[in-house]
Amino acid sequence: MNRYFLLYLVSVTIASVSQLLLKKSAMRQHTSFLREYLNPYVITGYGLLFSSMFLTILAFRGLDYKNGSVMESLGYVLVLVLSRIFFGETITGKKMIGTLCILAGMVVFYL
Repeated sequence: MNRYFLLYLVSVTIASVSQLLLKKSAMRQHTSFLREYLNPYVITGYGLLFSSMFLTILAFRGLDYKNGSVMESLGYVLVLVLSRIFFGETITGKKMIGTLCILAGMVVFYL
């Protein structure tokens, strides 16, 4: 397996975790407008997004650009699974069908 491919998978995973942190912050009540945007969840979430962007740039040094959009869609699947694990969100039938479509599209692309 290509190390750039693995680097991009790490980047997508980090971006998914950052989305969870931002969602965690959005679910809380904040005492002021400033604390809504300057709290540990938001600062860490945006820091992770920045690091994800940096890793994506490094990964594209050895990957074809056509792979990027396909691999990026894995983030939707990761967010769904991580939201179920950490927030206890229910996975509805529509979400499952959408996730299966994403995974099927990835399989077809890489065959």
